[in-house]
Amino acid sequence: MNETYLALIQFASALSIALKERDAYTRLHSDRVMNLSTEIGAHLGLPSNDLMLLKTAAALHDVGKIGIPDEVLLKEGSLDNDELSIMHRHSERGENIVLSLKQDGSDIVAEAIRHHHEFFNGQGYPDRLAGESIPIFSRIISIADNYDAMATRRVYQDAKCHTAVMDIMSDELGHKHDPVIFAAFTKLIEKSEFRVR
Repeated sequence: MNETYLALIQFASALSIALKERDAYTRLHSDRVMNLSTEIGAHLGLPSNDLMLLKTAAALHDVGKIGIPDEVLLKEGSLDNDELSIMHRHSERGENIVLSLKQDGSDIVAEAIRHHHEFFNGQGYPDRLAGESIPIFSRIISIADNYDAMATRRVYQDAKCHTAVMDIMSDELGHKHDPVIFAAFTKLIEKSEFRVR
């Protein structure tokens, strides 16, 4: 393990445990997103230090949900516009939580967390970044996050099969996701242990 980022990784582990206590689904989802994001990063040939930071950012991508009120976070139906606005703040809350750690790599991880809901066409949030102005870690996490969110059952939606998820994500290509990273994802997911049926 890289000693430079050891403290950050230890803090990240503690935050993951706190997130599990707050919302078990989000913690399990974050673990799957972490593993899938790391696979994508490795497939793209990211160096080991970058993979470590990507893994940490993916594990904590939803840590800002710790600050979302229960009536929004745990709601069993669709969120209304006001509730969506509150939920959308989780990426900025997560950024602030990680920046407060003040460890080597915190700034990179925090930036990835802030931008993991940006869309490739600039229509995402919170800053409406587009294309390669979105950090690469965020673009990777976005794909893993989207895949797992659709492929797993939630209180407000049934799980979709792999083919259905890939069809939806293909339709969103260039709009929501980076085409180059998505092309790599389509190759690796077929052999991945995290592929759903």
